[in-house]
Amino acid sequence: MDSSKFTLRDLFEAGAHFGHRTRRWNPKMSSFIYGEKDGIHIIDLQQTVSLLANAVKAVKEVAQLGGKILFVGTKRQASGPVAEYASKCNQYFVNHRWLGGMLTNWGTISKSIKKLQDLDSQLQSQNQGLTKKELLNLERGYSKLNRTLGGIRDMGGTPDMLFVIDTVKEATAVKEASKIGIPIVAILDTNSNPDTITYPVPGNDDASHAINLFCKVISGAISDTAPSAAKSDSGRVQGINKSKEPESNNKIKEQKDTKEQKDTKEQKDKPSIGGKKE
Repeated sequence: MDSSKFTLRDLFEAGAHFGHRTRRWNPKMSSFIYGEKDGIHIIDLQQTVSLLANAVKAVKEVAQLGGKILFVGTKRQASGPVAEYASKCNQYFVNHRWLGGMLTNWGTISKSIKKLQDLDSQLQSQNQGLTKKELLNLERGYSKLNRTLGGIRDMGGTPDMLFVIDTVKEATAVKEASKIGIPIVAILDTNSNPDTITYPVPGNDDASHAINLFCKVISGAISDTAPSAAKSDSGRVQGINKSKEPESNNKIKEQKDTKEQKDTKEQKDKPSIGGKKE
């Protein structure tokens, strides 16, 4: 069974088509917008279907090579699904706070991970000779580090791909990944900037049902793919093209050329779709 399968109806029922209010849009997302209803931008789900399928294909290619995929989503609606679905496919996640340098300063991050692992070992060693106060301090230190680093404690190095929910919220993660050439799959709402996203997927990045669906599809793509290649000495997999230009660049240009040829009257005659979102 292909657990990464989805349909346009699935996306529609999850509310993936609802963008932000028109005043909050990013003009660079214009080619992914179907129209507007009651001051809300409506995302073109036909493009979402195509681009999500393309993202699934890319994710499967990385997974087949044994690559590490990092799920990123730190806002309230994304935190639970990001941790749940990354864990289901034995991948990694950051779901509470992105620490600056998580990708670009891995040496420092790895020291913090080592500290987390040491604290865990101490807590598992029956706490011999520790006072209640010392034990409490250990537990607090462990909880604080685990909240931030628990999802990447076993990653062993920088990931081979990022899957991001809300690139506005996770701007630092996107910037770091772009800087060191890590491909990015991202859900882009109407206030997002698609320029540096390797595999853009236009969709609602605020609604819980939509976030859950996107995470489920990406997790399913990984789970359905068996690794078939060994990793390099650095821990990163070989064969992944990290210099790939973001597909949004060519996609947006093609769609703008097509869009400019349409009669503006066609926009007024589109069927209305209800629902609101800030």
